[in-house]
Amino acid sequence: MNEFLGIMQDASMAMGRTFLSTVPVALAFTILVRYWACNPAEPWWRKRDLMTDAVYWFVVPLISRYLRIGLLVAVGFLLLGANTPDDIVGLYVNGHGPLSRLPLWIQTVIFVLASEVILYWMHRLFHRLPLWRFHAVHHMPEELEWTSAARFHPVNIMLGTVMADVILLGAGISTEVMIYLGPFNIIYSAFVHANLNWTLGPLKYVLAGPVFHRWHHTLPHEGGDKNFAPTLAFLDVLFGTFHMPKGKLPAVYGIEDKTFPKGFGAQFLYPLRRT
Repeated sequence: MNEFLGIMQDASMAMGRTFLSTVPVALAFTILVRYWACNPAEPWWRKRDLMTDAVYWFVVPLISRYLRIGLLVAVGFLLLGANTPDDIVGLYVNGHGPLSRLPLWIQTVIFVLASEVILYWMHRLFHRLPLWRFHAVHHMPEELEWTSAARFHPVNIMLGTVMADVILLGAGISTEVMIYLGPFNIIYSAFVHANLNWTLGPLKYVLAGPVFHRWHHTLPHEGGDKNFAPTLAFLDVLFGTFHMPKGKLPAVYGIEDKTFPKGFGAQFLYPLRRT
């Protein structure tokens, strides 16, 4: 029981750890954008809706952790035969079934590839009604910066990254894999949202980069309905959604609905209203 309570306590500390990790990330992108900016813009700290970004940046990791823990507990009890909280901890920390017996590096490869495929197709679904109303929260910023990376409605979080994690951990992948990949995923998400003109050269067909993802944040007719992969751009190449016009950089971001609210609370409630 103590181990289970420890996990809950760790979740409550997410905001503090996010704050500490934000300082080097902010410093790094401040320096990089000074020399390799994609679009002329004010520094990120002068962004008009920076406070909304900040709320998402610190609250979303907390929401994600509690959603993930809640779903993992439900799966443990209902599907995996756990009888006590400590049983659940053992199932996920040590893994279970055939996948748990694979070397950790192979589990990591499986986790990355499988989660990328799940997230790619979920991302495409979120660009269609009725899910678009939730995902529009992420696409709303017209000043796209690394601080925009955490702008996700809780429904988007639950049906996206959290659901992918729960599916794969429920299938037997050890939680060690997710723990190791967690910081990388946060930094890489900030990287692809940063105001950088990096195309990644030939690697653009393999990995998502800032220009690749910034095209995704343009209007649909410009490229906003393309480039769905979070990290592995070759999925967009494979499924015909890759979009990076040669010799051209994206310039205008946001959504067509200019009535979409700007504050965190209003954005949380807006997709839940009846149309």
